[in-house]
Order: sequence, then structure tokens, then C-alpha cells
Amino acid sequence: MSQLLHLRTFLEIYRAGSVTRAAERLGMTQPAASGHLSALEATLGKPLFLRQARGVRPTAAADDLAHAVAASLDHIEATMSAAGARSQHLTGTVHLIGPAEYLSGRLGPLLMPLAVEGLRFRIQTGNRERIYAGLDGDHADLAVTASRPDPQRYGFVELDTERQVLVAAPEVAARAKGRSLTADLLVTMPCLAYDETLPLIRPYFEHVFGRHPEMQAVATAPDLRILLGLAEAGTGWTVLPDYLCAEALAAGRLVELPTAKSGPDNTLYLVWNRSVLRHPRVVHVRDRLLQTMGRPVPPQSR
Repeated sequence: MSQLLHLRTFLEIYRAGSVTRAAERLGMTQPAASGHLSALEATLGKPLFLRQARGVRPTAAADDLAHAVAASLDHIEATMSAAGARSQHLTGTVHLIGPAEYLSGRLGPLLMPLAVEGLRFRIQTGNRERIYAGLDGDHADLAVTASRPDPQRYGFVELDTERQVLVAAPEVAARAKGRSLTADLLVTMPCLAYDETLPLIRPYFEHVFGRHPEMQAVATAPDLRILLGLAEAGTGWTVLPDYLCAEALAAGRLVELPTAKSGPDNTLYLVWNRSVLRHPRVVHVRDRLLQTMGRPVPPQSR
């Protein structure tokens, strides 16, 4: 049993890159975590980490050991947490992070039944960098992102798919005079973007027109809901996910601009650090969200 505990501590240190952070995740003291590591190194007869000014760096032996035991240990912990979630009244707080628009429009409403059960939620929003920083810094238990996570670092499943739609107010769309829009025509019309790097617009152009967009946005805002409002007001055209603009399209406040090819689809992922699966409340929330979205619950080894 002690060797199993030592392996569990080792794996957390390996993933966290720090004895101190691993101890915090495991709810133990730093000396206790160091003791587990020292005992395991003594058993194996070789060092597993090189101590550095900040954190630790795994040796080749640590890489081999982590690859050998990670799936089995994750499976044991996640299975126990899932069993605990089924057998007890869950309380506590679950921290989520993701794009503000998706959390507001799609995922947020699904949390209400879980809150009624007694769980609390702390929700953060941000771009890709902030989302992964939240996971890596242990500030988030679950995250939603449109970027495919690193399978060596995170557990994840496909959560949803969104189609990117080129939209504008009817008066802006009228400038196209019913023609299928080209990249050259679009760059002469005012556009609205998330930021100066033209997220969503850039991949749309590459997918539909086979070229990079060469333009400056007339307005930027780091929240797609603001771009939605600006587009409805006739400020310019933009690219939005279908779930966000569906109501405005149905009501005629926006129209989809005609192009020779449909916009790209984006996959959204539900992501977690594997260490959080030892908490039954996190497993419960993850599985309920997936079930509500009609997605299969992953095997416990994930």
C-alpha cells in the first residue's frame, strides 16, 4: 500500500514539475511528499528528478515510470471518485474556465441543476492563454477550449462543435447585391474582430478563400457578444459561432453573407488536469455536463 501512495505522489510531482505544488494538490505537507519521493527513489535505486532552482526536472527513469503507471493510477483514482460521487451527497466548489460567450450561451444554463443539488461554482473567462494558465496554476478544475489539448498533460473529451458563420446586418449585406462574396470584396467593407490578430476571421479566410485576411478591423472587442451587438447595429461584418448568432439570424437582425464555401467547424473540448479526478464533485460535474450535451462519458482512465 505504501508503494502505491509513493507512486501517486511521484506522478503528481512529475505532472506538476514541483514537489511543493504536488503536495498542495494532494493535500499533504511538502516534507511528506519529499519523503514519499525519497522512499520510492531508494526502492528503485535511482534518482527520479533533478532538483532545480524552481521545481524539479524528471530524469529518463522518471519518464519511463510515469508512462508505465499513469494510466493505471488515474484509472484507480477516477473510479474511486466516480463511486464516491454515486454514493454521497456532494458539496463544495468546482472552478470552471472558458470563453465567456460559450459559458454564457451554452454551458452556464446547464449548471443550474447541479447548483440545486448543493454544488457551488466559480466561473472564470479568458482567452486560450488564460484558460491553460488556469489549469496549470490549479485555479480551474474544468476548462472549455477550442484548441486541442496536449494529451500528455491533460485529460479531455470533445464537448461540442460550432460552425463559423460570416454575418452582417441586412443593410451591410446589401452591399454585396446578392453576389457570392470574395476576399477582395470583404476587405473593402468594415469588419469587426476579437482582437488585432483577427481570430475566427483568419481561419475563416484560410478555409473559405485559401488566403490570409489583409485588413484592419474597424472595431475590436475581446467578447464575441459585443461583436454580435456591433454587427446587429450595422457597424460591419464579422465571423461568429453559429450558436451565438442563431437567434439574430432567425429574427432577421443579421444575415449570413453568401460565399462559395461554408465556414469551418471548430471542435470545443472539455479539459481537466488528471489530478482533479480524485475529487468526486469534479467527476460528477464533468460527467453530468457530458451527458446533458449528449456526449459519451470517457473511460475512468481518462
